[in-house]
Amino acid sequence: MRPASYGPNVVLLSLSLVALLAWLTLDTVTLAANRIVPGTGYRVDEVIGVGGALVSSLPWLALAGLAWRPLRRRLGLALVLVVLMLSALPLWLSLSTVALVDSDQARLGVGAGIWVVLFLLLLAMIELRTRLALTRFAGWALLLPPVVSAALCLVRWLEPLALWQEYRGRSDQFLGAVGEHLMLVGVAVGTSLVIGVSLALAMRRWPGVQKAAFGVLNFLQTIPSIALFGLLLAPLAWLSTNVDWLAALGVSGIGWAPALLALVGYSLLPMVRNTFVALEAVDAGVIDAARGMGMSQGQVFRQVRLPLALPLILEGIRITTIQAIGLTAVAALIGAGGLGTFIFQGLGQAAMDLVLLGALPILVLALFTDAMLGALTDSLRPGGAK
Repeated sequence: MRPASYGPNVVLLSLSLVALLAWLTLDTVTLAANRIVPGTGYRVDEVIGVGGALVSSLPWLALAGLAWRPLRRRLGLALVLVVLMLSALPLWLSLSTVALVDSDQARLGVGAGIWVVLFLLLLAMIELRTRLALTRFAGWALLLPPVVSAALCLVRWLEPLALWQEYRGRSDQFLGAVGEHLMLVGVAVGTSLVIGVSLALAMRRWPGVQKAAFGVLNFLQTIPSIALFGLLLAPLAWLSTNVDWLAALGVSGIGWAPALLALVGYSLLPMVRNTFVALEAVDAGVIDAARGMGMSQGQVFRQVRLPLALPLILEGIRITTIQAIGLTAVAALIGAGGLGTFIFQGLGQAAMDLVLLGALPILVLALFTDAMLGALTDSLRPGGAK
């Protein structure tokens, strides 16, 4: 009987075959004569011919073959192949530019096939990193070749790329929007951290506060974000009209003030819940041992309870920050700025590349935050990070 360890890696095999199907059947690029007219989609065989499309299928078949008998050495080769295929995607866009673009006004768009393949390749990389037990640092280092490839292709050959043209036309506005987005997220998370920790400590000291606080915070979570912005508009406009110092700070019914209040409101529940649970979950035996050593109540909290609770508290900060990064995009509807401005401008103009100009940085910020705070949390757990 064949050893169980030689059985196929079903996840990697499925990802490679689905990616191959998407690569051959979906449009990999679109071409439009200008920004106004809709683009025409082109599959792989329509860019490089049927023979070229068959040749381009070989890496996917090789990946499926490596997944069929996933020894560690073969999984390592599969990981190298995945990184090479990720690095080749910008080169494919460059080749499409040379083959299809014949005027200065033409705009090359990234087709559905590329997005699907990119997503599946990243899933395959995660699967292989997990199977090979690579460190987080190694996992991030694997993304360096595709990033370098994309940067070089942008500089040399991807001038007609529609997404790049949208950025070039709004580069100053884009950098300002990134700053506004980060400022709103940072202030909201920092404020919710201070309020959340204070509420969690109050809950531990006065148990009656727990039910009331969680009731209010759960209720806030049920209110849709757009509705909450609308509910804040009238009272903040009234305060701005009647309180001079608030008006001097720029508080009004639209803009940063309602956005910040809404973000803090949505951020409080995960922050308070994780902090409260983390502090309560510390082993009572450890606390008794600390007291037996003569520690005061304050020393027990600072030197024992808080350090042991810190990984779970950081998990709450991670969840809160990622949630705030996404919700801040919606705040653009009330004039708060940020990357959501491009998303709603693009939707209004039916310009999907402008939508992507706002959405992709938000995705990158969320992934980067998740990775960094996740790594920090792991390093504080017993045994350290892997």
